[in-house]
Formats: sequence, C-alpha cells, structure tokens
Amino acid sequence: MLEFSNEIIGLIMIGVMLFAIFVGFPISFTLIFLGIIFGAWGIGIKLTVFLMTLQFYGSMMEQTLAAVPLFVFMGFMMEQAGLMERLFSAVQLMLARMKGSLFFAVLFVSVIFGAATGIVGASVTILGIMAASTMNRSGYDVRLAAGTITAGGTLGILIPPSIMLVVMGPVLEIPVTDLFAAAIIPGIMMAVLYLIYSVGRCWIDPTLGPVLPEELRATDRAHVLREFFLGLVPPSILIAFALGSILSGWATPTEGAGMGAFGSVVLTLLYRKFSWTRTYDALIKTLEISVLILFLVAASNFFGAVFSRLGTPTMITELLLGLDLSANMVVILILALIFVLGWPLEWVPIVLIILPIMAPVLHKLEVDMLWFAILVAVCLQTAWLSPPVALSAYFLKGVVPSWDLKDIYIGMMQFMVIQLLGLALVFLIPPLATWLPAYIYGN
Repeated sequence: MLEFSNEIIGLIMIGVMLFAIFVGFPISFTLIFLGIIFGAWGIGIKLTVFLMTLQFYGSMMEQTLAAVPLFVFMGFMMEQAGLMERLFSAVQLMLARMKGSLFFAVLFVSVIFGAATGIVGASVTILGIMAASTMNRSGYDVRLAAGTITAGGTLGILIPPSIMLVVMGPVLEIPVTDLFAAAIIPGIMMAVLYLIYSVGRCWIDPTLGPVLPEELRATDRAHVLREFFLGLVPPSILIAFALGSILSGWATPTEGAGMGAFGSVVLTLLYRKFSWTRTYDALIKTLEISVLILFLVAASNFFGAVFSRLGTPTMITELLLGLDLSANMVVILILALIFVLGWPLEWVPIVLIILPIMAPVLHKLEVDMLWFAILVAVCLQTAWLSPPVALSAYFLKGVVPSWDLKDIYIGMMQFMVIQLLGLALVFLIPPLATWLPAYIYGN
C-alpha cells in the first residue's frame, strides 16, 4: 500500500473537494464527508471528531455571523416595500430628455438597493423586472442594457453592508467594520465606471440609449419629485442609520443589522405594503439563505481545520516563499486563481475554503490584509459576469425571456472588462481601499 505524507494527503483532499463540487455534489456535506475521511486517514478519527465538535461549536458562537440573517431579512423587506420601483420610475422620468437615462436610473437604484441587500440574485431580478420592459419600449440596445443591469446587480456583494464582507471578516481575522469602511470607495468607484461607460456610449451613439418617447414622459413634475423623495429618502435614512451606527462604533455589525431589519419592517408598514403572507415568504427565504451560508461556514471551518492539521498550508506557504516572488506577484497569482474559480463557484466556498489556505502566505509576506480583502471582493464581483456559468445571466434571462442569452453574455462581458479595470485601480492605488478605514479609526 502506498504511503503518503500528511501534506500530500491534504493536497489530495483539496483535489477531491474541487472535483466533487464541479460535479455537483452539495458543498457543505461534501466538506464534512471529506474532512472526516481524510482526517481519519491522516491524523486519526479521534482528533478529527474533536476538530469537528470544536469548529461547529465555534461557528455557532461567532456573534458577527448573526448579522447575516438580519441583513438578508432587511433586503427582502425593502424589496417588499416597493421602494426601488418608485425610485427607478422617478429617476427615469426626471431624466427623460437625457440620452441613456435608463442606464443612469438602473445604476443609481443599484447603489441604493445594493446597500439594502447583498443578494445578487434579488438585485438582478428586481432590476430586470423594473427596467427591461421600459428599455424595450424605448428602443435601447439589448446588449448594453443587459450588461448594465447585471453589472449593477453585482454591486450588492461589494457595497456595505454586504453579506460577503460579514462572512469574510472572521475568515481573514479583520474587523467587519473595517471591511465595510474599506468597501465604500471601491463600490462607488465601480458604479461610476459603469455609468461613464454606459452613458458615454449613448452620447457617442444615441441609438444605443435614446431619450424616452413622449408617451412615457411625466406630465406632473411635482408628482415625480414626490415619488423620488419617497423612494430615496426613507431607504437612505435606514441604511445610513444601520451602516452609520456600525462604522461609528455605536453598534456592532449584529446590532446594526438588527436596527436595519426592524427599520425595514417599519417602512413596509408606513408604505402600507406590509402583509403577513409576504412577510412569511421573506422569513422563509431568509431562513433558506441563512442556513445555506451558516452551515457552509461551519462545514468549511471543520474542513479547514483538518486541512491545516495535515500541514498542507505550511507546505504551500514554504513552496510559494521558496519561489522568491514579490508580494504583489503572489497577490496577482491568488487573484487569478480566485477569478478562475469564480466561474463555476459562488463566493461562499471561495471565501471560506480558498482564502484560509492562502492567508498564511500573505501574512508571511506582510501583505495588507484589508487591501487584499477588498481586492478579493472586487474580483468575486467580476466572477459573477464571467462565462460559462455567470449566474447573473440566468437570473436576468428568467425575468426577461425575450432577451437572447447570447446577447446577455456579450453585454456582461463588456462590463467584466470594466470590472477588471476597477480591480487594477484598487491594486495599483491601495488607498482606495485603505484610506477611509484609517481616517475613521485612526490606524
């Protein structure tokens, strides 16, 4: 029988894990099963069971992760209140005479909705429902429209309070408050880059995004301003209180999330959109998403503990350090790996499995982990628009069946290039990510 060192067993474990996920096995149960099998092989069943108990208990006691279901529920309730539809309608009517006005409206609403919910699927779906029919009636270019909607929808995983950043904080041992502060400037920058590209192309070629037809324009300016105010101010105040209390240190991320969740319920009541049926649906959806994420957190922590105990991360660290590469080159290689893995995988397994493996190398090279975390966030945002999987395309196709999937893909890939430009800017200018946290917290 062949004898393998524990480090090689760890490499085999990673290979089997990636193969199983690509084939389509459930990620959480795959991680637990492989952790037990390879742990028993390398370090013994007794220590493996001990690590499982320790990691699952530790995950359940992680207070920061309690913010996940609260932020998810806040997003679903904001969706129920119908504020985004009012805001979108008001912005498009205010800018009716502007070329590419619907692109501006989509991206403006994307930033607000991205701060309300970090769920890309929900964002792309709502934006598609709101904007696609008007874009079709107005003669907008399908490819540019699809790219703007899908790119705008991905802002939710970067703009705080992002669920991905809440999960990433404990993984990289970075305060979630620092991550929230660090993501604000890059998130706004990405939205501005999208806006410059989409509206700029319309100014060059007005046929891509013509002005709104006369029959779609508003006749009552006061009504439009009222709708804009009612659609923008309440969610902005809610987000400012929830996010502001976290960034200022008045509340922990979990307490801030609780404030946001409560405020979203109040908004649905004030706008007379509250119903027990829709609230029950929101609670069920919140439960499904939260269980998926939190169970995967516990499973990946156990998998990572077995993997670390086998000694493979130390071997990988020594191997990379032995190549005598600069810190920036190592960061580029890791980002390239994450970008490729982002095609078939969602952000959850990448953040929970890949980042802990690479973190020791970055610590040894004294890389700023806050800067690196934002680079990863922007890179994973890019992965949402990368074929062949690109789940954003299927979310949009589901609500706009008249749009050809090929056109949606081509539109998305234009914005994927814009995202890579944004990633390069954050890489070349680290203060884009690090300045605001240092300014707020003085470190």
